[in-house]
Amino acid sequence: MRSNWGTIRDGMAGVPVQRREFLLHSASALGGTWLASRTLFSRLAQTGPPAKFSAADTVALGSTGIKTSRLAMGTGTVGSGHHSNQTALGLKGLSRLLLNGYDHGLRFFDAADSYGSHPHVAEALKHVPRDRVTVLTKSWARDSATMCADLDRFRRELGVDYIDICLMHCLTEPDWTTRYQGVMEVLSEAKGKGVIRAHGCSCHSIAALRAAAKSPWVEIDLARINPIAAHTDADPETVVSVLREMHSAGKAVVGMKILGQGDLRDRPSEAIQYALSLGVLDAFTIGAESPAEQEDLIRRIAAA
Repeated sequence: MRSNWGTIRDGMAGVPVQRREFLLHSASALGGTWLASRTLFSRLAQTGPPAKFSAADTVALGSTGIKTSRLAMGTGTVGSGHHSNQTALGLKGLSRLLLNGYDHGLRFFDAADSYGSHPHVAEALKHVPRDRVTVLTKSWARDSATMCADLDRFRRELGVDYIDICLMHCLTEPDWTTRYQGVMEVLSEAKGKGVIRAHGCSCHSIAALRAAAKSPWVEIDLARINPIAAHTDADPETVVSVLREMHSAGKAVVGMKILGQGDLRDRPSEAIQYALSLGVLDAFTIGAESPAEQEDLIRRIAAA
């Protein structure tokens, strides 16, 4: 640039002063624009285009070694008492919904004892290779004997030899990592025997979430997050700060309540874009209630 700049200056002999200043200023501006453009293209060459997402993207769940789809198929919208909006579809209805997702590349089945969705997942599993699907379920056990019994019952209900992920469900206590040590030990032993592949928890208070972030035992956390703090543990900024700590520690973070249990049903794209923008969620679960709704979610993730 210096040699070009010198040539411009040398070629201005006899040009009026004001005109000369204008031309020099214009050349300077062009040079600055050229440099800025070169810097921009250099950055694009290094970083590539903006990330594109797909619901069927294969993602790694933290350090567990488990790889599955970015979108999990939730089966527990308003789920309690062995019932949910999804199980209300009936055994065939929900299993067909899960298989529709599978046909669109979704490989993550999100179940729980309290949703009553094990039989529905078992029906879907009859029609797909077991090793192509990640099965997550959750137990309310708060003592070792109940957890042992749950693991045996869950496998019978699901029709599987092993469960990919088993979580302690709906933890709220700040001292849960000491209070429920017996349950944690059962799950650790089950992992050692190949009964489950990974263990962790779902949290329903910010105190429990913070305890999970600090616990070396937690491999996967199912965390409530959305931009309007609907049915979450705290305001989004606070929750995300804890999830960032988890993610940095190598734990898998799976988001839930992405649509705020329906509160963001009319703003799904906004909620999905928010979840994808955080950079701390390995995957997230959303409970569709029909194939059309499920396929709409898949399209919106791709559009985001």
